[in-house]
Amino acid sequence: MSVRKLPEHASTGQLRAQAKELRRAYAGGSPVAAARVRAVHPQAAGEISLRDAQLVIAREHDFPGWRDLVAAVVAQQSGGTDLHRWFGVELNNGTWDVLGNGLSELSPQIEREQALYAAYASTYHWMQAGTVANHGRGEYMIASVAVAIGLLDVAARHAARYAELIEAHPAAFADWDRAFAAEARARVAARSGEAGAPELKAEAARAIEAVADPEDRRICAERLASPPW
Repeated sequence: MSVRKLPEHASTGQLRAQAKELRRAYAGGSPVAAARVRAVHPQAAGEISLRDAQLVIAREHDFPGWRDLVAAVVAQQSGGTDLHRWFGVELNNGTWDVLGNGLSELSPQIEREQALYAAYASTYHWMQAGTVANHGRGEYMIASVAVAIGLLDVAARHAARYAELIEAHPAAFADWDRAFAAEARARVAARSGEAGAPELKAEAARAIEAVADPEDRRICAERLASPPW
């Protein structure tokens, strides 16, 4: 396995994108991707997880694991930067990656725990470095992870907190925040078997229609359509 030097201005976003691309190439049958994966996972077959692909990227840069690679990038970038903001962004992006890759109640326990703790950690860092809107969106992410892994009481608390922050600071939030808050409330109600869940989902759909920007509206609609319900 060839070793790649860590770039002088390394970015975890770029490295994460490389892992995603490797995963897609491997799933598509690329011989080069297969050779890279098998250098780290000799028994790999079929699909690999994003975590597996990240491990390959880390090993290719001569680090024992993804966390070690990320730590090196943090050390490289830390001079004069706001680490609260940096960690807030990185943990947020990583958590949404995990959610997008099908995190559920059936996922391994370690993956469920790491996703939930990362969502909490991201929100903490944004509370130190960001705005009330960043705080609220962190509450939404925690709720999204919790509902995906079946912790409905946890999801309900954080969905409610998101709505509370929007109500208390309306000027700080965008129209799509209100749509996401409605979706979170409806999703928790549906997963909990509440009688009013269909009406809450209809309210969420109406909130999405009220989002002014077409791209924001599309993202909200995709989130409403995504599982679990």
